[in-house]
Amino acid sequence: MKKVAILSLALAVGGATSLSAQTTRRTRRENANRKARIERTIQETYSHRWEVGGGGGYLRFRSGQYLQKNNEVNFWMSTTYYLRPKLGIIGEVRGMYGNAKIANDAGTPTQPIFLNFNPQISEYPFLGGVVYRLVSKEKFAVSLTGEGGVALGKFDGGSKGIPSKYLHVWQSATRPAFSIGANLDYNFYPNLAFRITPTWVGTTYHLDPQDSAPTPHGSLQNNGGVNIGIIYRFGKIK
Repeated sequence: MKKVAILSLALAVGGATSLSAQTTRRTRRENANRKARIERTIQETYSHRWEVGGGGGYLRFRSGQYLQKNNEVNFWMSTTYYLRPKLGIIGEVRGMYGNAKIANDAGTPTQPIFLNFNPQISEYPFLGGVVYRLVSKEKFAVSLTGEGGVALGKFDGGSKGIPSKYLHVWQSATRPAFSIGANLDYNFYPNLAFRITPTWVGTTYHLDPQDSAPTPHGSLQNNGGVNIGIIYRFGKIK
């Protein structure tokens, strides 16, 4: 009986050891398979050649040298051509719309400004530059962008015929513009993502030279906001 008990104990220990070893091997195999799947997904996601996107956003914009900033809503559309998985060339167009906060002393004796008169203004930046991807994970990515170009500004189209020089808003013109941003992407699929982009837009509009308080050499307007939208990827980097 004693030998039988010893033999039974040895078999039990051996079986438990074998089961533990099998479990360990299965866990390692599952982890390896999972890591391989994640790497395949990452490779598939960030080997796309093209990226197109669009959406809307919000911007705080100063419509005149001595005026308060106003809120603007905007749209954006962009196309990116990736030279490498981390480096691409971007082209973008935006449109921003808001209402200028006009000063109380604006207007002329024959064209007075009424209380709460806030004419509609708009800006249309056409930008190009580079994008560099800092983080490339299965479900999210982080990229930095730097762009330059021109921005078409329309500041007295909604002013009921009152020229910009009497409203102290910028003169309607096409001027150099710049932008930097950080793209924060959440990937639904390898070819489809949701994007949030905190952005800075620098514009260089002038006041009309005949304005009573002109800025002879112009100025740099620092405008901050955020864009959101959808990104679609296609093509492959060879």
